[in-house]
Amino acid sequence: MKIVIAIPARLNSSRLKRKMLADIEGEPLIVRTYQQAVKARCANRVVVATDSREIEDVLRSSGAEVVMTSESASCGTERIAEAAGKLDGDVYINLQGDEPLVEPSAIDSLAGPFLSGENPDCATLVCPLDADDEAAVRDPHTVKVVMDRNRYALYFSRSPIPCPRAGLESTRYYRHLGIYAYRADVLRHFASAAPSMLEKEESLEQLRLLENGFRIRCVETGTGDPGVNTREDLDLVRRLFRKRCALP
Repeated sequence: MKIVIAIPARLNSSRLKRKMLADIEGEPLIVRTYQQAVKARCANRVVVATDSREIEDVLRSSGAEVVMTSESASCGTERIAEAAGKLDGDVYINLQGDEPLVEPSAIDSLAGPFLSGENPDCATLVCPLDADDEAAVRDPHTVKVVMDRNRYALYFSRSPIPCPRAGLESTRYYRHLGIYAYRADVLRHFASAAPSMLEKEESLEQLRLLENGFRIRCVETGTGDPGVNTREDLDLVRRLFRKRCALP
């Protein structure tokens, strides 16, 4: 089985401009993410899919493989679907370019259901979310997921799910981490389908799969490391990176 890690990267992000080129202790954010991705053992190939020549130049100078894509992609998955047409893979892992702290072992765990023969339509990572952290549960930037007994996603939302009406001590919340693994045929179907109503309303691309009848296998990992969406996230990631690398 050929597994390709594809990292979508666009320069004109909406919340934090030019974040892919933001400095993380001497290297651009996108380079730091690529450096973590190549440490994963599951992948036969790691590429960055971008529409920016500036990002391409930075990555190629760092020795990364780059696939140029069009500017028309509405989300990261559409971008890697376009890149997949130029590659040869059975499973494509969509690792967002703003995840410079991602653990290679977490990427490997995402490939597990495919390598074990379960072969789901799609897989994604989730981690426990403290039910007592009401701010996180209600934070629309923290995406929540509810699953069935077989660990397949029932729904993803920016709202608290399940809704804490009864305040049960047994209620468990899970945070969704935006890393996916797709079978090649499912990735092609995603790219050919129009954005769905739920996807547009919640601004969550994975809902396009659920609305089209595909199943998403959730793989639990430890507490997810933060990605970079805001200036505050960038400052936090820089501090964590210095701490991990024992930098002053």
